[in-house]
Amino acid sequence: MSKNKIIALKKPGEISEDPLTELLCTGAKKLIADVVEAELQQLLSQYADLRSGLGHQQVVRNGYLPEREIQTGIGPVKIRVPKVRDKSGQGIKFNSAFLPPYLRKTKSVEDVSPWLYLKGISTGDFQEALQTLLGSDAKGLSASTISRCKRIWEEEHEAWSRRSLGSKRYVYIWADGVYFNIRSDDARQCILVIIGVTEHGQKEFIAIEDGYRESDQSWPELLLRIRAQGLKQSPKLAVGDGALGFWKALSKVFPETVHQRCWVHKTANVLNKLPRLTQPKVKQALHEIWITPTKDDAYKAFGIAIATYKDKLPKAMECLEKDKNEMLAFYDFRAAHWQHILTSNPIESTFATVRLRTAKTRGCVARHTILSMVYKLGQSAQKRWRKMRGFKLLAEVIRGVQFKDGERVEQLEEGEFDRAVI
Repeated sequence: MSKNKIIALKKPGEISEDPLTELLCTGAKKLIADVVEAELQQLLSQYADLRSGLGHQQVVRNGYLPEREIQTGIGPVKIRVPKVRDKSGQGIKFNSAFLPPYLRKTKSVEDVSPWLYLKGISTGDFQEALQTLLGSDAKGLSASTISRCKRIWEEEHEAWSRRSLGSKRYVYIWADGVYFNIRSDDARQCILVIIGVTEHGQKEFIAIEDGYRESDQSWPELLLRIRAQGLKQSPKLAVGDGALGFWKALSKVFPETVHQRCWVHKTANVLNKLPRLTQPKVKQALHEIWITPTKDDAYKAFGIAIATYKDKLPKAMECLEKDKNEMLAFYDFRAAHWQHILTSNPIESTFATVRLRTAKTRGCVARHTILSMVYKLGQSAQKRWRKMRGFKLLAEVIRGVQFKDGERVEQLEEGEFDRAVI
């Protein structure tokens, strides 16, 4: 027998394939039995004084209910729940709060099916996947669970979309439209997404709603609804791509918010207008713009890039120059926040998972299914987000402190004054 192989005897001549799991299941079975027994004793003690004229107890043990199997994260566990007999005729019954009558699987196992679905497993492959996770005896976890989950997700999203935002204050926001192919639809589905960072530095979703190709109608409706939900104070800065619908709507609904064009999107837009061989040099020229420490240097780098390539690559340089001021708005905010407000990366990175899920779906999914899936995956991702770097400095931004090249203007003026005196 190999020294590295552990075996356990279940019955004479029968070898357990996984003795550790079997041991855990045995322990779980005993633990469940002890808890249920304690609940039963509590009930019997509660009615211990209920006696007949002859002094006999009226509520007594009366054997067990038929054995049933509970699916758990460590495998199936067979349990027997005791029952009582009520001789007084009051209808007293024993129902375990720990082990409800119709429980067939634990909460952790109940969550496995939607998790598999959201991560890209086809419902037809559930049983095989569940057997791999929970053992060959896993059963009772049909794909119909997903249908129930979808309805619940839709209800959750609907309630979440109507929540009050009256107590919220968002300093920066990121906005984008995420596209998917939708069944029986003549246009690609656009999910409008807005993420905000609170004054405490915590990033969270503000809105996840469906729209039509980021149109001039969809964005105003969404922003007006957010304001109607109680978000009265304008964010200090908004980051997004070149979707004109969003910027037009933002100027009307939150006119005080500064516009920052996403550098990732802008770079992609410029490079798409170039031959492949010239892309690396132009990309480096764009990098030299936003990497400079001051806005004046950035404008100079802009001028160099446009002067160098405008004759050879006029369309690309026209695209670059179009949003020049909006691309450099970040210089008027704290330098510690630049890495966050240069791009709409919080949205792009989050919904890479959603795109992966829809790519694995056999056939296009329905509009309402995509929306609820995006919402559920987004909420799951939000739990893992860290606070914004330099979040303690957000208070200065909220107070309206002026910044130049990432530093407080008051500090610069004081330093300049000191040098002048010297």
